[in-house]
Amino acid sequence: IYGMIGMTIAILATVFGPEVSSNFHIIIITMLIGGSIGMVLARKVQMTQMPELVAILHSLVGLAAVLVGLANSMDPDVRFLGVELTIHDIETSLGIVIGAITFSGSVIAFGKLSGRISGSPLTLPARHWLNLGLLLIALWAGRQYILESAAGGDALTPLLIMAGVALLFGAHMVMAIGGADMPVVVSMLNSYSGWAAAATGFMLNNDLLIV
Repeated sequence: IYGMIGMTIAILATVFGPEVSSNFHIIIITMLIGGSIGMVLARKVQMTQMPELVAILHSLVGLAAVLVGLANSMDPDVRFLGVELTIHDIETSLGIVIGAITFSGSVIAFGKLSGRISGSPLTLPARHWLNLGLLLIALWAGRQYILESAAGGDALTPLLIMAGVALLFGAHMVMAIGGADMPVVVSMLNSYSGWAAAATGFMLNNDLLIV
């Protein structure tokens, strides 16, 4: 109940906030579509399938963080200079990276819990080095994004590279864990979705999202 009240306040505060001045019909239509899908899924799911539902809902939170970050980075009305621009770009990068890891990791967790993906852990040779390599590439792409953004260059390409690498990182990280541990993984991804939402809140200067 507290979660429902909190999300209602967050949605109303966003829709009637100063950032939204038009296109209310689009927002209402998409809310009706999303709400209907959520209601149908929640009514049909069995109690034993609840971890699957939680996993797939977390994936949508991660996907939302990625899409909002990409949209915000391409918004011509968002203008910062100097240190403020650097801080904003770091917030954007964090939101996209954590959101992408949450999205792909949650999709894999849902697949393992529902039996669509084998519950056996995928143990690739030198998998820890692979994870480290993916993390370093994501950090490098994030750095390039910040530099290109400050220079007024093509900042979108490194941002997309960073998002793609983070998606691979999240998928590989969860694939390496056995199906029996998926409820624990879902709890971990739950915290990731909170981090992604908070980073997005800083990026959008939205105190409610941060809280």
